[in-house]
Amino acid sequence: VLAIAAFVPLIFGPQWWVKAQMRRHGVEREDFPGTGGELAEHLLEQAGLSGVKVERTDAGDHYDPIDRVVRLSPDVHDGRSVTAVAVAAHEVGHAIQHRDGDRLFLARIRMAQAAQKLEIAAAVLFATAPLVLAFVRSPAIAILQVGMALVLLGSRLAIHVVTLPMEFDASFGKALPVLSGGGYLHQNDVPAARSVLRAAALTYVASALVTLLDLTRIIRILR
Repeated sequence: VLAIAAFVPLIFGPQWWVKAQMRRHGVEREDFPGTGGELAEHLLEQAGLSGVKVERTDAGDHYDPIDRVVRLSPDVHDGRSVTAVAVAAHEVGHAIQHRDGDRLFLARIRMAQAAQKLEIAAAVLFATAPLVLAFVRSPAIAILQVGMALVLLGSRLAIHVVTLPMEFDASFGKALPVLSGGGYLHQNDVPAARSVLRAAALTYVASALVTLLDLTRIIRILR
């Protein structure tokens, strides 16, 4: 218990930092000519991606490669802030990765689709382990079954490992050069945009750490 408690700040610290950066630079700016949603539409058009739509959502900022839609939270879609502009550009960066056939981006799509099936398989293995132990009366098989389930659940960690360089590319290889070189931000706002884009990229680090904590809890319960 003490070991887990000691790791809690390390696990939730990045999550707190990401949210703090988003809030810090989320102040509305009257001098901004458009909203995050309007900028996303403009950048998509500039990138030759007029077929990609921009939608307002409550499910978090993301690019959907299946429906080919950039979905933005209300604060980003309707906001006129450094956070809104930077996050919108970041998500458009993913659409550009999709257009360019980025290797890591395509790998993540395949892994995410596989992960859903693997998590279902893991749930089945966990649920049936007691039955195997009761009817087959083989602790070794039951332990092997639980071990396989944990490995399957750990597949989401692998997705986060692939995702991190892809996220940094969307932030610093795609979004930041456009924002700083295209005249969409004052030069004084570029450092703030860099902080927001770093936070956007590290969102998946925070998610990976939470996944690791969940796996640790499951292992502890099984013991």
